[in-house]
Amino acid sequence: MSQSNVIDNAIVNAPSTIKSVTEVSPDLLLNEIDSRVVKIRPMSTPIDQISRFASNRKAGSMVVDYYSVDTRPSTFRIKRMDAVNSGDSGLRHYNLYVDKGPNPCQVSETILVPSITFTDSKGNKVMMMLYVVATSTDSAEVIAVNQPEDADDVDTGNGVDCVRMGRAATELDVQTPQYQAIPVKSSNFCQIFKAQVEQSTFVKLSNKETGWTFNDQEEAAVIDMRLGMEKSFIFGSKLRFFDPVKREDVMLTGGIWNQATRRWTYKRGSRFTNQEIVSMMKDAFTLNAGSSRKILIGGSGFIQKLHALDQDNMFMSPDRIITRWGIDFTELRTKFGMLYVVLSEVFDLCGHADDAFIVDPDYITKYTHIPFQAEVLNLRNSGQRNTDAIVLTEASCLVLRYPDAHMKIEAVD
Repeated sequence: MSQSNVIDNAIVNAPSTIKSVTEVSPDLLLNEIDSRVVKIRPMSTPIDQISRFASNRKAGSMVVDYYSVDTRPSTFRIKRMDAVNSGDSGLRHYNLYVDKGPNPCQVSETILVPSITFTDSKGNKVMMMLYVVATSTDSAEVIAVNQPEDADDVDTGNGVDCVRMGRAATELDVQTPQYQAIPVKSSNFCQIFKAQVEQSTFVKLSNKETGWTFNDQEEAAVIDMRLGMEKSFIFGSKLRFFDPVKREDVMLTGGIWNQATRRWTYKRGSRFTNQEIVSMMKDAFTLNAGSSRKILIGGSGFIQKLHALDQDNMFMSPDRIITRWGIDFTELRTKFGMLYVVLSEVFDLCGHADDAFIVDPDYITKYTHIPFQAEVLNLRNSGQRNTDAIVLTEASCLVLRYPDAHMKIEAVD
């Protein structure tokens, strides 16, 4: 269709075709296709289903570059505290040496050491409070602001955990050490997913006992295609390689299983206890600034363990079903947060029957280079085959914007 046929978003002097409608309103048909796709067996492909309702961004390339950032850690571990000359302050000075990684302390910050306690003048037990006066790459000079004068120097043994508290500025302070959360650049490949449906002219004209139509075949192809996408979106390996037969590059998308940074393990074959469920929920919802409601997608072995909990447990209500994104979930509740639990056959098929994945739906993004579309192939006129053919195509990938907000659960021997 020439450009002259489109005037003020209207089509004139030409029939309305998929090509012309897409030219006038690119999202009109795509949205309609997507709204149909999400109704086809949503329980079988929960990640693909949720991603179609989540944040969706257009990708201008098959290679997607994105930035992810996590919050600054609130806790860190020190391997030792060495007493240093306190000068004229009258308070104890120490040098803290960070156990692993760079020094997270900044000047004017206060630090709490929960495992070291003192008794104040009123007989109350208080935790050690430190004030940072100077820092270096792996250490910090601090003042023990609440350590009694008659107390012995602190012995940290094999190391202690510390908690970053609020800053404490002086009256004349105008500035404070800078803090920037620097996003880390990552990338993923959009994978081209395809499915083709064909029906010969003679089959189309023949009487069928079951009333099986071309649309039924198309729906079956969509089911198979979405299952393949679901497997790649979860367990795919990011890779680009050369096909020596087709003489072209092939891109495989990286799954979210390998993008998550948090990991919780349990002993394979063991029975879940209430304490283990609380521990799992604690790790899933704390220290990551994520949502208070997340989704747990698990294999049959893991789901079986959840159902084997005592009937009077306080966490799971098998009779309470929540429907979101077209999927029926069971609730798993604790004071830390709420999980929407659903079985995924993909975990079983990919060898992860005893594993699960907790995803934060607010921090998962789908990048789409080619939206889900159906293209009619004219194989009859091209002299190839006397068939009706449709090719279903989508080029997309999933990324976790805040890797710490998600967690994989693995059974270990």
